[in-house]
Amino acid sequence: MLRTLLLGFGLVEIVTPRPVIEACERIGLRNPETARRRPLALTGARLEGLVFVWLLARGREGSTLVSALLGLAGLVLVLVPRPIITFSQHLVYANTDDLELRLWVVPAARLLGVLYLTVLLLARSTDTERTADGDATTT
Repeated sequence: MLRTLLLGFGLVEIVTPRPVIEACERIGLRNPETARRRPLALTGARLEGLVFVWLLARGREGSTLVSALLGLAGLVLVLVPRPIITFSQHLVYANTDDLELRLWVVPAARLLGVLYLTVLLLARSTDTERTADGDATTT
């Protein structure tokens, strides 16, 4: 069930990233109307959705590098979210000095890290299920 929800979220993020970004801005910024997004923002959201879908659909067969990067990002977000928040703001917004973060941005970033790690765990369970079913055998 959780895998299906995350796959759906990833697909939505690939197809229509703007509503996802706008929702995150409303949640995380006191002044979302002042945010000036760079074009990279939509591409980044689509890339995140693509990683979710790729890993959840293919498991670890998808890419060890992608899994490692998502796992590293998840761990950093859980343990020390502030540098990632600052870095991602500079990537996504042209006017970072004008943006006012809400108090719960740091806990939300940690939760995003947990989400990334959950995607990795679900991708591993996909591999385990395939091996148990015999689908991963070669002929």
